[in-house]
Amino acid sequence: MSNQKLHLEKVVVIGPESTGKSTLSEQLAQHYQTVWVPEFARGYIDRLHSPYEKADLTEIAKGQLAAEDTLEPSANQLLICDTDLHVVKVWSEAKYGDCDPHILQMIAERDYNLYLLTYIDIEWEHDPQREHPDPEERQYFYNIYRDIVIQSRLPWADIRGGYDERLRTAIHAIDKHIFLK
Repeated sequence: MSNQKLHLEKVVVIGPESTGKSTLSEQLAQHYQTVWVPEFARGYIDRLHSPYEKADLTEIAKGQLAAEDTLEPSANQLLICDTDLHVVKVWSEAKYGDCDPHILQMIAERDYNLYLLTYIDIEWEHDPQREHPDPEERQYFYNIYRDIVIQSRLPWADIRGGYDERLRTAIHAIDKHIFLK
């Protein structure tokens, strides 16, 4: 038996706010008996004693990557990431008009294997950290994320429907692009 570690594949669940990313990430981790990386921003913002500022986004980006790196050794061939730094970039550009070049550099240096793009057909749930409940805004941000995954030149799947359908679609995409390639 070899002591060589199997190659780790990384799947990112990406999409606008309140589209079931965390739920899907957790379900996929359970299905594949692996770990998932929660969205670092949520806990970070909860710990702030004032509204977040642009500089916080760089710290959030660093924290997201550190969380991935910390959980990677526990992964079972597959690491499910509930977001990646493209979300921080989109968030920064929407709120501040640009993005810290350091975040852009971190995006360029990180590799993933598959994107699962969550659509806006899940009902909006209010949360103090969510900022764009309007259906037109949700569509606008979905289109931005769709452009990102298309331009990534990585395989990606459009995840729509109810929670069961989303899980089936995501499993099919992972099996097709990760395990059957």
